Amino acid sequence: MIAKMKITEAAMNKLKEMTCNGTQIPRLDADIAGGCGVSMKFSLLLDEPRRNDVIIEYEGVQLRLDHFTKRYLDEEIQIDYREDSDFIVGESFASSACAIEIN
Repeated sequence: MIAKMKITEAAMNKLKEMTCNGTQIPRLDADIAGGCGVSMKFSLLLDEPRRNDVIIEYEGVQLRLDHFTKRYLDEEIQIDYREDSDFIVGESFASSACAIEIN
C-alpha cells in the first residue's frame, strides 16, 4: 500500500521553523486506544531519530515514522497546523496542501 500525506502550508512552515532550531526530528506517531473497539490516533511530535525509522523528506523537511505507525496509515493522511491547537493529524480540512507519497 502506498499512503499519501497532505501537509498544509501552515504545517509546512511550522515544521521548517522547528527543524532549523535543533537536533530533534518531527515524528508521526500512532497511538492505539481500545476497549470494545479499537481507535487509532495519530500525532506529530518532536523526538530523537531512531535506527529503523522510515524517513520522508519534502521541501527540506524530514518527517520520521516507525514501521508500526506506517502500517496503520490509511491511504491518505492530512497534517495541518493551527496556533490554537498545534498540529492536527488525520482530520479533514480544506486548503492547499502538498502531497507526499510514502512507499
